[in-house]
Amino acid sequence: MRFRFKPTLTWSLLALLIAAMFIPVPYVLTTPGPVFNTIGSERGVELISISGTETYPTQGQLDMTTISEFGGPQQGLDMFQAIWGWINPNNRVVPREAIYPEGQTAAENAAQNAEAFSTSQSYAIAAAMDYLDQPVNEKVVITSVGMNTPAQNNLRAGDEIVSVDDVVMTAPEQVVSAVRAKPIGSDLSFEVIRKGSKLEVKVTSGARDDDPATTEDESKIPYIGIGIDLSYSANFDIEFGVTGVGGPSAGTMFAVGIIDKLTPGALTKGKVIAGTGTIAPDGKVGEIGGIQQKLIGARNAGAVLFLAPQGNCQDVVGHIPDGLTVASISTLSEAMAAIDSFNSGAKVKPCTAS
Repeated sequence: MRFRFKPTLTWSLLALLIAAMFIPVPYVLTTPGPVFNTIGSERGVELISISGTETYPTQGQLDMTTISEFGGPQQGLDMFQAIWGWINPNNRVVPREAIYPEGQTAAENAAQNAEAFSTSQSYAIAAAMDYLDQPVNEKVVITSVGMNTPAQNNLRAGDEIVSVDDVVMTAPEQVVSAVRAKPIGSDLSFEVIRKGSKLEVKVTSGARDDDPATTEDESKIPYIGIGIDLSYSANFDIEFGVTGVGGPSAGTMFAVGIIDKLTPGALTKGKVIAGTGTIAPDGKVGEIGGIQQKLIGARNAGAVLFLAPQGNCQDVVGHIPDGLTVASISTLSEAMAAIDSFNSGAKVKPCTAS
């Protein structure tokens, strides 16, 4: 006896199969992204613009590298995207929870990345000035203001905090202590500088919904819902013209670009040099994500030398594109030394698997 599918049943199953391929799966796809020459221009805008002091001509490229990401914190991939990512050796597909905290929205992620990118620029200025033995100025600034918090309609990201209740603030820890020194429900007077103007702002402290204090014997901690950090500047103007990029990983290449513009002679000797890594104000270089895709993106853009954080070396070994030399660095000074060594024909410190 021979069994035959009815045509309508066959087409229904096929339609269901096709529809299933577009159901989101909880994965994120990363691919090599564009590079940005930190000593060059993008759409007529300098990526690093310095005024008020002497600068010098540059040559070649000092590329900050990026990754392109598909999937987002809540969106996910469809099966076609996931399969394409799995079969393409230049791409990477990872579970969404490996990158994003549970429940994080796209807006929250974008704000977090923008804050990290801005901080990386500030830290790059501090590290570059330290390397050049030039003075650096510090100020306490608001980096973020939480939604539905006491500070939401009063303070803004970018505000410089001058004082709290007439006490001058010189460190983020002082602001935290000033808020917590008064009971919940207290009015706090913030003197801030916003877009060049001094303002007096009142904020009433509250209690966090997620405060672990749950019994009458426990005291909840007063808070107002802001992120704060030190912001650094030079004694002259340094502006950044990069848009559409987020995260902290451009810090090292920003610092190298600033140094190149402020010192005589072309640092690159006309070559294309790329890199990545977070930067701390004291010049320490930290590891980042997506190093393998960034190596590919750098080489596709013509890079011959890549500055890689030492903390990423485990993922670098065995994934270096042909024609690209990778130098392992842990500080800004090591990055500068690696460029000098490469340009002179000497060996650079390579990445090792240990």
